[in-house]
Amino acid sequence: MTRTEPPSTQPPSTEPSRPTPPRTTPPRGRRRSALAACAVVAALATTTALATPLHAAPRTGSADPTASSRDGLTLDQLRAEVRPDELAALGRDEAEYRAWTRLEARGAQPGTQPGTRAVSAPYAQSVRTARFAMLTNTQTTTNKAFDPKIFGRFTDYFPSPDYGDHIAALPTGKVLIFSFEPVVTDPTQEPAPTQIIGSDNRGRAYLWDPAKGTGADAFKSVPPPDVVLDDGTGVSRPAPFFCAGHSFLPNGMLGVFGGNFGGNFGTGAKLSLIFDPVKETWTRNPDMSVGRWYPSVVTGEDGRQLIMSGHSELGWGTPTPIVERFPAKSVAVPKDPAVVPLSAVDRFKADAPYSTDYPQLFSLNDGKIYGFGRTTTEQWLFDPKLETRSDLPARPDGAQRNYGSAVALPGGFKGPDSVLVLGGNRDNPNTYLFSGGKWSTEKPRAFGRTQDDTLILPDGTLFTVNGAYDIRDYGNGALNPNGDLKYRQVEMRDAQGNWKLGPVQRLPRGYHSNAVILPDGRIMVTGDELQQIADNPDINSGMNGSIEIYEPWYLNSGTRPALDSAPTTPLRYNAGFTVSTSTPDRVSRAVLLAPITSTHSVDTSQRHVEVQIAGRSGGQLTLQTPPLAASAPPGYYMLFLLDAAGVPSTAKWVKLEAKESGGQIG
Repeated sequence: MTRTEPPSTQPPSTEPSRPTPPRTTPPRGRRRSALAACAVVAALATTTALATPLHAAPRTGSADPTASSRDGLTLDQLRAEVRPDELAALGRDEAEYRAWTRLEARGAQPGTQPGTRAVSAPYAQSVRTARFAMLTNTQTTTNKAFDPKIFGRFTDYFPSPDYGDHIAALPTGKVLIFSFEPVVTDPTQEPAPTQIIGSDNRGRAYLWDPAKGTGADAFKSVPPPDVVLDDGTGVSRPAPFFCAGHSFLPNGMLGVFGGNFGGNFGTGAKLSLIFDPVKETWTRNPDMSVGRWYPSVVTGEDGRQLIMSGHSELGWGTPTPIVERFPAKSVAVPKDPAVVPLSAVDRFKADAPYSTDYPQLFSLNDGKIYGFGRTTTEQWLFDPKLETRSDLPARPDGAQRNYGSAVALPGGFKGPDSVLVLGGNRDNPNTYLFSGGKWSTEKPRAFGRTQDDTLILPDGTLFTVNGAYDIRDYGNGALNPNGDLKYRQVEMRDAQGNWKLGPVQRLPRGYHSNAVILPDGRIMVTGDELQQIADNPDINSGMNGSIEIYEPWYLNSGTRPALDSAPTTPLRYNAGFTVSTSTPDRVSRAVLLAPITSTHSVDTSQRHVEVQIAGRSGGQLTLQTPPLAASAPPGYYMLFLLDAAGVPSTAKWVKLEAKESGGQIG
C-alpha cells in the first residue's frame, strides 16, 4: 500500500497515548538485588500471576538473606536456572540476573491491580518463532539469485546480549555495543524506558570479541558507572546513556555525551562518559551544562569533540542551541591510550540552533565542521578555531529528513572535501552531494528508505544496509513488526555513482539499526530492538539481541593481499613509514579507514583516506601518511593494502598524531 504522508516528526522513542508502566525487575548486574528479587517473585514457585506494585520493586542494597525463602522461592530455584555458559562468560552477577528474568517472564501474567503491570507482554513465543523461520527461509531463497563474487553474501547470524542501538568498532579489534534495559518484551509496544523515572531507566553495555567467535563466551559485560540522577528518586542505577551521541578521541577512547533522563517524552541527561578500550572500563566526567537527548558529536582536526543539539533537560521539543567542547580548551587533548582524560566541557562561542535532533556533522579537509541538519534550511559551517557559525545553502530536496545516513566521500590523499546525504525520506530515493559550497542531486537508490546505514568500504565504494518506512514503521503501521521486506535488501554504489541492489539480510532492521566494518573486512550488522524482540526464537534466553555478518564481494573473490606488519607506535603527519607484506607484487593501493561509531544513522567518525606508496623494496613498502590533521583527524585507523581489483588485506591498526605522546594499543 502506498503511503504519502510526510515523515513523522513525533518523538521517536515513545507513544504518548500509551505510556509504559514501570517494570518490576531489580537493577541489572546486581547479584544482591537478584537475590532480593526472590521475595518479589515468590509466586513463580506456583501458578499465581505476578503483578507487583510499584513500591514493591527491590532496590540496590535492599537484599534480605532470609527473604528469599519465606515466600516460596528459594535461592536454589534461582541458581538452578543459571546457565553454565552464561556463568562462565558473563560472571555470576549477570548470569543470576538473566536467570531471574527468565523465571520472571515464565511466571508473569497481565497485571490487574492499579499501579501494577505485567513484566511479560502478550506476544506469543510461537509468533516469534514462526516469524524468525519465515525470515530465515526467505533470506535463503532470495539470496540464491546473487553471486557472492559480485554481490557478497550474508553468513553468520547469532544471538547477542544487547540490542546494539549504539556501536563502536574499537582499536583493540573488539566492538562495543550498548543500549538500555527493556521495559516490555512485546514488539507492539515501545520497549525503551524513555518515559521511566528512576531505577528502571538504566543503560547496559557489552563487548563482542570477533576473535572468540559467535557464542556467549565471545561477549563481556561492561556496564556503565552507576549514577544518581536529579530525578527525585535518589536511586542509583547504571547510567542511562542510550540516545546519547559519541565519537572517538585521539587516544582511541570513546566519548559518550547525553542520554535519557526519563519522562516528558525524551528528556536529556547531562552525562559525560569515557570508555577505555584497553582497560575496558567507563569513567564519568563532570556533567555537561545542559541535558542532551539525541545529540551529535564530532572530533575535529585538533582532536577535540564538539557536542551539538539534543533535546534538553526540559524534555522533547526543547533542542538546545548550546555547543559544548570536550575536553575544555584549557585542558590538553588526550593522546596516550593509557591516560583517561579528566575534564569538564566548556562552551563553544557559537550556537547551533537546530530545530531537530541528531544533525549530521563532518570534519572535512579544510579543518571546518560541516553541520547538515534534518531540516532543509539548517545547514551550517562551524570554524573550530574562530568559534564561529556561518550559513550553508539549503539542501535542494525541500523536505525534512527523518533519520537517514550521510557519509564524507573519499577524497584521495588529502582526505574528504564533500558529503553525500542519503536516505531519511521514504518517498525520495535521490541522493544529495555537497561539494565546493554547492548542492547537487546525484543518482538515486532503488527506493526511498529511512533509518539506513551507509558504510565506506576499503575500495572506496559505498554499501547501504538496514532501513525502514518510518520510525517503528516497516510498512504496515507503527509498532507492527510485519512490514515491507524490500527494506532488507542491501544496496551498493560504485565509483561512478551507480547503485545496484544486492542480497537481503535476515531481519529487517530500521530504527536503532547499526553496522560497522571489522578489520578483517567483514561487516557486522545489528540493532533495532523491536525487530530483535519480535523475531527472537527464544525470548526467555536472555540473549535478546542479534548480530549478522555480511561478507562483501572481495571476501569471495580469491586470495587477498597480505599486510604482515605495521608500526605500533604513533605516526606523524606527512611522514614516511614502513610496512611488510608477503605479497608485494599484488599491492596497488593503501588506504586508511577510520573506525565506525554510530547510532540513529549518524556516524561522524567514518573516513576513507588514500595513503601514498612512496617506495618498494622486496617485501617492504614505504608509505606516506596524510599531509595534515585536517585530512585525517588524530587517532586510530585501520590500514588496508589493496590489489588492482580492490580486494583488501586484513587491516592493521595504526595511530596518527601530530606530536609524540607514547603508548600504543595492540
